[in-house]
Amino acid sequence: MTPLFEAAELPADAIEVGRIADAWGIKGWFKILPYSASPEALFSSKRWYLQPAEKGPKVFDGTVLMRIKEAREHSDTVVASSHEVPDRTAAESLRGARIFVSRASFPTPDADEYYWVDLLGLDVVNREGLPLGQVKDLMATGPQTVLVLAFEQDGKPQERMIPFVSAYIDQVDLAARRITADWQPDY
Repeated sequence: MTPLFEAAELPADAIEVGRIADAWGIKGWFKILPYSASPEALFSSKRWYLQPAEKGPKVFDGTVLMRIKEAREHSDTVVASSHEVPDRTAAESLRGARIFVSRASFPTPDADEYYWVDLLGLDVVNREGLPLGQVKDLMATGPQTVLVLAFEQDGKPQERMIPFVSAYIDQVDLAARRITADWQPDY
């Protein structure tokens, strides 16, 4: 059976948080490949927006709304069920679909906690105000996260990495879109 989705407009604050990997079980549940090691956004929102996979058959066009019944962790993955997906066949047809969630439905982070998506694009300067680059990516290295900065030197694109720990990060100002770090350009 094909899922029956309602066409929707992608919210202006939508963030892509994962993809549907495959069907799970026979009652319409499906596995998710979350883009975050802590997929709280998937658990906190009951309204997911789907866009079709880039490859393979498409069971819908454009953006559709999926109303989530339940999403939870299972072993080393995330599984979910939806009101619009009644059986395994319908779940299998969604393989590869991209999942978006409104940023407004993300849980509020604690003080000194940040969503990676909020750090991307921020300018990083040192204590003296010298620009160090712009956050282009973050890397989880086990015990800590590392900011990956893009900058230019002698007209050539370069990368700089700074551990995202309190020993090196003085301040994150999301409103000003700026991070201040105890770091020198020649490190």
